[in-house]
Amino acid sequence: MNDQVVPFGRALAFWAIAWSFGGIVLGQVVLAIAGVNAGDDISTVTLAALSAVSWAAMLLGVVAAVGSPSAMASTLTLRFGVVDLMWAPIGVITQVVLIPVVYAPLRAIWPDTFDASSLEETARGLVDAAGGARTVLLVVVVALGAPIVEEIVYRGMIQRSAVARFGPIVGWVGASLFFAAIHLRPVEFPGLALAGAVFGLAAWRTGRIGGAIVAHAAFNATGLLTLLW
Repeated sequence: MNDQVVPFGRALAFWAIAWSFGGIVLGQVVLAIAGVNAGDDISTVTLAALSAVSWAAMLLGVVAAVGSPSAMASTLTLRFGVVDLMWAPIGVITQVVLIPVVYAPLRAIWPDTFDASSLEETARGLVDAAGGARTVLLVVVVALGAPIVEEIVYRGMIQRSAVARFGPIVGWVGASLFFAAIHLRPVEFPGLALAGAVFGLAAWRTGRIGGAIVAHAAFNATGLLTLLW
């Protein structure tokens, strides 16, 4: 199959518009409706609402960048094969083995900055606020919705566009760093960059984003389950 690629400048432009509108404009509307002030912890329901408006904006941005919904499958390599399931244990290993290896030397040098509580602060707050049906909602958001939408955007569009523009290595590494940076959590940057590289490797080596979604879902689910337990 001859897949098309969104030009790199176009991909970044539509990403920036969608990210700003969904994450900032619509996000502020959701927070205002929920009565959440700056610095307040957010509930699971508010998280789901924030995620929903952000994802909707991002997906609309992707459709606009691609040109039409019918072109998304080929342009973003939205395909899945049974063999992609092999990336699930790789996602788990990334979470439980590779991430601790990355943070071990950082924690040795800057123990206060990279201590476990700092790394888990955001996720721990969400888990503590969950319970019952809200826990199910949290799992759906973190382990299902986020992997699907983020892989469509950051591996299906951004990485493919970057690889086409700059070559496979620079495009892969650059997209991984970009993925980590947009989460706006400096303490999580090393781990997210590594995770993004693993997800990007799945997309790059298989030529589709099915494996990246599987690895991402397994990675997120593993991290969430360790906190729930």
